[in-house]
Amino acid sequence: MISPELLREVMLENREEVMRHEVIKRNISLDGFDRQVLVGPRRAGKSYLLYGKIQELIASGHPWDEIIYINFEDERLAGMDMRDLNMLLEVHASLSDMRPMMFLDEIQNIEGWERFARRLADSKFTVYITGSNAKMLSVDVSAALGGRYLTREVFPMQFGEYLSANGIAPDDTLLTATTSSRGELMGMFEEYFRFGGFPECATMPIKRDYLMSLYQKIFLGDIAARHRVENVFALRILFRKLAESIKQPLSFTRATNIVASTGTKIGKGTVINYLGYAAEAYLILPMANIADSLAEKASNPKYYFIDNGIISLLALDIRTSLLENAVALKLLAEYGSRDSVYFYNHGVEVDFYVPEAETAIQVCYSMNDAEGTFERETKALVKIQSRLSCRRNIIVTYEDEGMVEKDGIKIEVVPAWKFLLQYTR
Repeated sequence: MISPELLREVMLENREEVMRHEVIKRNISLDGFDRQVLVGPRRAGKSYLLYGKIQELIASGHPWDEIIYINFEDERLAGMDMRDLNMLLEVHASLSDMRPMMFLDEIQNIEGWERFARRLADSKFTVYITGSNAKMLSVDVSAALGGRYLTREVFPMQFGEYLSANGIAPDDTLLTATTSSRGELMGMFEEYFRFGGFPECATMPIKRDYLMSLYQKIFLGDIAARHRVENVFALRILFRKLAESIKQPLSFTRATNIVASTGTKIGKGTVINYLGYAAEAYLILPMANIADSLAEKASNPKYYFIDNGIISLLALDIRTSLLENAVALKLLAEYGSRDSVYFYNHGVEVDFYVPEAETAIQVCYSMNDAEGTFERETKALVKIQSRLSCRRNIIVTYEDEGMVEKDGIKIEVVPAWKFLLQYTR
């Protein structure tokens, strides 16, 4: 049991902790609904969103006496369980007679947290919750919360947010920028393209060191330690091979064979478990083939990484993979990572299909080569018209731009920086 005295000490210290941080502005508002669950990878900025909301409340005249912020990853709270959660309200009542707004950070560490969250909702508390486990998006958790919360995913920064963090306004003036301004923009895009959008990394001069620490201590450490993985070498090999296979579907059998080819003994069941652990931790984001059966959707997806910077750590000669991963992250952040964005592979291959937007998207690094790229990419977009509803057809490149027509189908050719800034539903 956690003592009330310890919990009181932690809660009071957290007030100073929240206020001392300068929060980077994100394009994510917590306004509009009084009960929200924010789910996403570690270090994507979920805690800072809570800090920002609390700072706004304090600035508008709300006292700390009506706010509870608690981070369940505080080592002093180790061993806290669901029976201790009501103590939050009891300790607050000893400090204030005001009804609190609840900010509960990384609550996935408390088994059964959903029941406490539901009781808070039934009692009409304002509640903001964060968690770093994709299981929080599951049907079981949604059922336990009973539709009382708005659940949202928080990814690392999008390109526009990255520009803002570095003092560049991501507005329409960029489209008509001077040569020097455009050069600065493309320099920032190359940074984002290679090193990704984790908020703490955005303004760091040496990004690779931060990313290596994040990968080792957070992602790999979380996955290996939390699930008691014995064959950590096989886990590392698997993730490296995933990073080298961004553009292709990867079945469980093929993944097992690839890892085994390095001389590592591993069974398919173990590989399936490892992939599940990585998806739960938001290291990887599986994407299904919309043309597959239900069973095939689960067993033969493409895997994208939560951030381009992680791929840069794990693989070489990856610019085409980074381009496709960046487009995937843009789409998944905009539409959600569950059953919202697909690829299509059934006689014709199309990199992305978004049913809600009726949009088909191909990704190729350059349209200006001698290997038939133009014919291949446009032909696939023409063929998919007879199989899926496509109001919009796009080819994303690194820098090529224009409008082309193939067999009566209009196709937008969009440079990646512009797609990441401007693409809307």
